[in-house]
Amino acid sequence: MRFVNLIGCFNFFADLVAILVLGVWGRWLIVASLLVFLMIILKLWFTKEEIFSWLASTGQFVRLILPWLLVGVFAAGLIKAVLPPRVIQTWVGDNTLKSNFIASVAGALMYFATLTEVPILKAFVDLGMGKGPALALLLAGPALSLPNMLVIRSILGTKKALVYIALVVVMSTLMGMIFGSFVV
Repeated sequence: MRFVNLIGCFNFFADLVAILVLGVWGRWLIVASLLVFLMIILKLWFTKEEIFSWLASTGQFVRLILPWLLVGVFAAGLIKAVLPPRVIQTWVGDNTLKSNFIASVAGALMYFATLTEVPILKAFVDLGMGKGPALALLLAGPALSLPNMLVIRSILGTKKALVYIALVVVMSTLMGMIFGSFVV
């Protein structure tokens, strides 16, 4: 009985991941068929209580995440309306060491709430930010922020905190350069 439930759980999560990935790619006909498959999985392997618990948890996550996503979209719109594209193109528009380093440092100093970094980064890319610097900012941003640096310093001490901060910035810069050299 437990093996059958394990198969149901695997199918459930695999189907949800496939819906997520194919939905992003815009494969709507396949997503629709995966949704039908999801209904079959739920009917065959889960009780009504489990399904209602899942739906309640999903609703709770939506209520938690949606306001932050809206803040990110608002911030992205504000950035695109206020910031001239030439500023972005001048500082982080290509895949040079300088552009990736600036993006890494900017990402390390910024504070991105969960889910706000994607629409904000999209606004920067739309304004002319290079793909490598975009990845550098996206890697450094969630790993560091100015408040985060202060907390790390208070826990690890100044020397270890500086090493950690330097490693995040250097590795983000390096990964941005590598990524930017392979992406057209």
